[in-house]
Amino acid sequence: MVDAVDAARRLAPRLAARAAGHDRDGTFPEQDFTDLREAGLFGLMVPPELGGAGADFARYAAVATELARGNGATALVFNMHASVTGALTAVTEELAEALGVPAEALAARDRALADAAAGSWYGVAMSERGAGARLSRLSTVYEPVDGGYHLKGVKTFCSGAGHADAYLVAARSVADRSVVSQFLVPAGAGLHVERTWDALGMRATASHDLHLDVTVPADRLLGGVEGLALVVAQLMPHWLVASYAAVYVGVARAAVDAAVEHLNDRGLAGLPAVRARIGRADAAVSAAALVVAEAARRVDEAPGDAETNRWVWRAKLLAGTTAAEVAASMLEAAGTSATRRGHPLERLYRDARCGSLHPATSDVCADWLGIAALGGDPDRDGTTPDGDRTIRRE
Repeated sequence: MVDAVDAARRLAPRLAARAAGHDRDGTFPEQDFTDLREAGLFGLMVPPELGGAGADFARYAAVATELARGNGATALVFNMHASVTGALTAVTEELAEALGVPAEALAARDRALADAAAGSWYGVAMSERGAGARLSRLSTVYEPVDGGYHLKGVKTFCSGAGHADAYLVAARSVADRSVVSQFLVPAGAGLHVERTWDALGMRATASHDLHLDVTVPADRLLGGVEGLALVVAQLMPHWLVASYAAVYVGVARAAVDAAVEHLNDRGLAGLPAVRARIGRADAAVSAAALVVAEAARRVDEAPGDAETNRWVWRAKLLAGTTAAEVAASMLEAAGTSATRRGHPLERLYRDARCGSLHPATSDVCADWLGIAALGGDPDRDGTTPDGDRTIRRE
C-alpha cells in the first residue's frame, strides 16, 4: 500500500493548482476529493481489518499538513472526516465496555468505518448560531420514534455541506436537555443545505448551513447509548482541538513556499530584510510543527493524560497564531504585488487568518493553558466545547 504521507505529498501540487479558482468562486473542490478517494485517504484512520490504513494521530497530522500545503480548505474538510473516523476507531473494546456501548452499536461503527475505507466521507454538523460549538447550548433536538430517532434543527459552519455522504450531528434530547448525543446522519431526504458561506478565508470549504428535519434508524445513534457526546469530547480533545493545528502548520509552510518563489522570481532574495523575514518564518513554522508532532506523539502514547492534553492545547494555540503571523510577514516581504486577488500569498494570508478563529480559538486555548498553569481545572473552569462560554466567535 502507498504510504499515506507520500500520497498526500504527491497530491498537494494538484490541489494547489486548483485552489485559486475555488477560492475566487467560492466553489467546493470536488476533484480534490475524488483524488483523496482514489488515493485511499478516506480510510486513513480505519483499522486494516476493515479495509483502511490504520493510521495513528501522528500519521494523520503529517497527512493533513501535506494536504494543507496544497489547499488549506481541502485539508480542513478532510480534517472533519478524519475526526469522525478517528474518534470511531478510538472506541476500543475496553472503552466500549466502560461506556456501556452495546454490541449492535459496535457493529454499526464498523459498518461506518468500512464505508469510509471504501470511499465514503463524513462531515461534522456541530456548531450553531448563538451557541458556536458549545454542546451544552445546542438548540438542535432529537426524540425517539418508532424504529429510530427524529432530529430537527439548523447547523452552521458545516464544512462540506451538500457534498459529504453523511454528517456527524450533535443534538440534545427533547426529554432531558442535559443529554447530548451524536448521530451519523446520511445525506438525502430531510436535509437541506442553505448556501450561506461567503467568508474571508477558507472559501472553498462549503461551510454552509445545514437544516435537519429527519428521521434516522436507531443504529445511527453513535455508541448506541444516549448522552455520550460530552464524554467523548472529554476523552478525545485532540480531535476537537489539535486536529486543526496540523492543517494550519501546512498553511503556514505554504505561505513560506509561496514567498520564496515570489521573491526569487522578482530578484528580491538578496535583500537582507527579506532574508531575515524568511528566516524568522522558517523557524516559527518549524517550531509549530515540532509542537504539533509532540502533541500527536503523546496522543498516540498516552491519550487523555493531563500532560498530553496540555500539548494538545499548546499545539492549537501555536499553530493558529503562527499561521496568521507568518502569512502576514510573508505578504509584507513580497510587497504590494502579492496583495492582488489571485496571488497565492493573498489567498494564503486570508486562509491563515482563520486558524486562530477555528475551535478552540486562540484566546480559548490560552485561557485553558493559563488555568492549567495556575493549578486550576481548565475543563471545569475554562472555555471547553462542553462548557458554558463560547469556543467559537460568530
